[in-house]
Amino acid sequence: MALAPTSSVEDTGEPPHPYRWAMLAGVWLLYISFALTIASLAPLVFVIERDLGIDHALMGTILGAWPLIYIASSAPCGALLDRFGPRRMIFASVTIIALSGVLRAYSESYIELLLAIFVFGVGGPIISSGAPKIVSLWFTGKARGMGIGIYFTGNALGGIAAVALTNSYIMPFFDNDWRAVLLAYAAFVFCAGLIWLLISAHPASKAVEKTLAAEKKTPITQVFFELLSMPLVRIILVMGIFILFFNHGLTHWLPTILQEKGMDEVTAGYWASIPTVFGLCTAPFIPRLATPEKRYLILFLLFSAAAIATLCIQYGDGLVLGTGLLMQGICRGSMTGIAILMLMDTDDGKHVGAASGLYFSAGEVGGALGPMTVGTLAQSTGGFSTPLFMMTGVGCLLILLLARLRFVARRAG
Repeated sequence: MALAPTSSVEDTGEPPHPYRWAMLAGVWLLYISFALTIASLAPLVFVIERDLGIDHALMGTILGAWPLIYIASSAPCGALLDRFGPRRMIFASVTIIALSGVLRAYSESYIELLLAIFVFGVGGPIISSGAPKIVSLWFTGKARGMGIGIYFTGNALGGIAAVALTNSYIMPFFDNDWRAVLLAYAAFVFCAGLIWLLISAHPASKAVEKTLAAEKKTPITQVFFELLSMPLVRIILVMGIFILFFNHGLTHWLPTILQEKGMDEVTAGYWASIPTVFGLCTAPFIPRLATPEKRYLILFLLFSAAAIATLCIQYGDGLVLGTGLLMQGICRGSMTGIAILMLMDTDDGKHVGAASGLYFSAGEVGGALGPMTVGTLAQSTGGFSTPLFMMTGVGCLLILLLARLRFVARRAG
């Protein structure tokens, strides 16, 4: 049984290494921590605004601040993962994310909180690029789609914990001290990093690291040039901008949108967890179903559902609102997962880390603009109707980009 699972089962004729499930579990736990840190501010928007004396527009810049650093750091971080391997770099990134949580808790002003969010943008890209890198090293074929789907359930669980439990259980436990809550979340993140370090210390994992270190390295600039020279890659990167614009813009403001529809903080937290619950249920399956011949149809259905979901959230109550939140949850992780699967296939998986890094460098342009735009529009128009109309348009634009991607793919054969 091979210790370095870098070749496909079809090529070697050997069964995949069983330790791949432990490595995937480690990535899954890291993604819980990653999502928990991202989503932890959304349920606390009102209390933080009151404490620091800021409005929706300034809070929007805080919620959208970390993707600004992602834009600059994702691509080089992804390339460094390809060059040096994921084990120690991922642990370093988790440590930086935990530090960001600590700095948030001790922030006394808008500027201090903004800088604390920037720190997250330095560590987060390695998780975003490292997770698909781990999957590409330990899984092959359809199993890669399953692996991506499984670790995206960690993303959903982290989001659920943040939006559903923060105001209902965690805040009361810490006497409604939002700073203590953020410190507790930071401690959880660091413990997850220590667990990853133990899991990845297995001889099979170290064998993979040695194999990567022994491979001939292509200059980073050449890797980026090769990837960006592919029309399919360029279109997927543009799609990524609007996917993350939609995801971050809607996710960060959803509890606040629901509160402005008349819900109290606890009820809004429960309702805002609906997308993450259904994302959790569907994430392991939809990317696995997205085989090359079905991906365009599945993405079309996801983009259409994303556009319809925003209308349900804006105009609906009760069952209609719940349906919109359900649809948003199904779309949230699956859109990104399938886009990354497409990138894995564009260069036969030779530079998964670099390709994923490019995706998040481009995508986080939208990830930064999404929350900022929603917050600014809500502040200037006195509500969330205009931002939600904008999100409907984003879903329609993604459908047009998908049509262009299909045309280019067919022309390329």
